[in-house]
This record gives sequence, C-alpha cells and structure tokens, in this order.
Amino acid sequence: MSKTDETGETTLSPSRPWQLPAHGLAVFQGQGDVARLSHYFLPRLLMQGKRVLFLDGANSADPRLIARFARERHVPFAQFNRQIEIARAFTCFQLTELIARVPQFLEDFPAAALIVTAFPDLYYDEDVRDWDARVAFEQALANLRRWVSLPLSVAVFSSAETFAPPAARRRFFERVRTTATEVWTFRAGDDQRLGLTCEPGRPRLRCSAGPAKAGPIWR
Repeated sequence: MSKTDETGETTLSPSRPWQLPAHGLAVFQGQGDVARLSHYFLPRLLMQGKRVLFLDGANSADPRLIARFARERHVPFAQFNRQIEIARAFTCFQLTELIARVPQFLEDFPAAALIVTAFPDLYYDEDVRDWDARVAFEQALANLRRWVSLPLSVAVFSSAETFAPPAARRRFFERVRTTATEVWTFRAGDDQRLGLTCEPGRPRLRCSAGPAKAGPIWR
C-alpha cells in the first residue's frame, strides 16, 4: 500500500490532491492504517478555511502530523488547530454516542466536513456481545444516513476488510458500503506507491480521478 524511502518515511502516489466529496457519504477503505491516511484530506479543507469535525474511533488523530502540514504551508499551527474538533472513542458504544451527537457538536462548532475513523472496525470487538454490537452499529449507521442530509461532507475511513469478525457481524462493512454514495480503495501500484481507485456503478461518483497525492507519513 505504500513505499518506504531511504529515510524510513512512507510516500504516496503523486498525481492530484486528495479531497472529500462536497455531499453524500464517502467510504475510504484499504489495508493497514487507513485511519491515519485521513489526515491527508485535511490540508485542502483547512486551507479553504473550513472546519472539520473528527470522530476518531481508531485513536489515530496526530497533532504532530497536523502541525507539519501547517508548517509546510506557512500557516500557524494554532490556526489549523482551531479549525479541527477531535472527539475520541475507545469503544463502539462511545463512537455510536459521538455520531448521535453530531448536530449538537455542529451547534457549537459549525463544521463543513465530518470524518469518522474505525467504522465499523470498532464494532468487531470480541469483548462486546453480538447483539449489543449490532444494536450500536445499526444506530450509528442510521444516524450517519441522517447526517448526509445536512450541509456536511461525510467520510468514513475503515480497515474493516483486514478483520475476521464474528459471523453475526460479517455484513457490517457491506452495509456501510451499500449506504455510501462513493467508495474508494487505497491500492499500491506496480511501483508500490499508494493510489486511490473508486468503485464504479454508484451515483455522483468521481471515477475519473487518478491516483492520489500526499506527502510522507510520519509514524
């Protein structure tokens, strides 16, 4: 999915900047740390003066990486920091609650984009009973559908396909994909550089897009 250079950093395919759809629900999927890749969608939004509500179920939000984006663009980190509201969830129940509270978040922090990581990955927790996980998942998915009607760009970042969930939860990710208006997959090309490919056959899908562009990922 990525290529490591002589400095030990990971580089991504050059071609065009990454961007979230203006409307609808986009799913970004792939192998590895997909949640971290969500950071590379932030600079374009932040440079446009937009605010981002980041519901982090993967515990991936990295202020150091965001600070580097700001430094590279000669923007004070404090400015970028004011434009991002991060709420972390460590259980599927917490993530469900955060998703349900999106309208309340928006009252105090009028964001233009909503990013959710580890959905539905967090609902595969084997310490949670199947029934409880299903109830929480269905509630969260229903609310995401509702928030798509808001003037808000909604994007989910998931590594769900790398999991082997219990039989009762195997359709969770497919349910999310079915709900989405756009589905994008991070794939490594022949040169081992990372690009984005889209799943055809969906309305309002930007399938003409080429590989993605981003800088090195710092771990």
